[in-house]
Amino acid sequence: MQRIGIIGSGAIGTALARLAIAAEYEVMIANSRGPESLRNLLKDLGPQARAGNVREAAAFGDIPILAVPLTAYSSLPTGDFADKTILSSGNYYPHRDGRIETLDALEKTTAEYEQSLLPGSRIVKAFNNIVAHHIPLLAGSHPRTALPIAGDRDEDKARVSGVIASFGFDPVDAGALAESWRFEPESGAYTAIYAASSDGFREDYLADAGTPLSAERLRQLLSASRRPDVIARQF
Repeated sequence: MQRIGIIGSGAIGTALARLAIAAEYEVMIANSRGPESLRNLLKDLGPQARAGNVREAAAFGDIPILAVPLTAYSSLPTGDFADKTILSSGNYYPHRDGRIETLDALEKTTAEYEQSLLPGSRIVKAFNNIVAHHIPLLAGSHPRTALPIAGDRDEDKARVSGVIASFGFDPVDAGALAESWRFEPESGAYTAIYAASSDGFREDYLADAGTPLSAERLRQLLSASRRPDVIARQF
């Protein structure tokens, strides 16, 4: 059985843990509060899941998943992620993360900034452009729903693409980390592209059931995407 470690037990981390278990992975999940805080979640996830600390989860599988706030990256044990391909689902939200000058000034994308905080690792950005409740609703959809990924090495993107495909999605290569703005918040390829109703999604996104998005359509949206005015981001 394949193994995967997931750091972060919020909505995205939990959704990905469920998909991993459905795809017959053995999962170790960790958060900043420690294994004891995950007891109820483990009961829900079942026998394929276990709890650990961040270092244990980073070492548990070949490709750890980071599903934590951007502010948590600076406190991660960097040595435990060295030489690892990492699937990162994070975004920059100033109301949560505080203002980060290098991101506001468009000197780096969020993924490039994360990479600078985890030297020696290889970040691949994925699952950051879809809301958490759409993940289980669209996994394994017909037609298959496409998700963008970005990374600086083809080998790493291929490895993460294998994970994404096993979770029931169609990975689409959006380029290097420098191009990952194309599916950041407020871009042309962010969460609303998976909405069943654009009006309904704006009014109550949690009530939206989602709709499949083809790889061809996603490529069109990525190509037409405009870089957001990050310094104006307020939500």
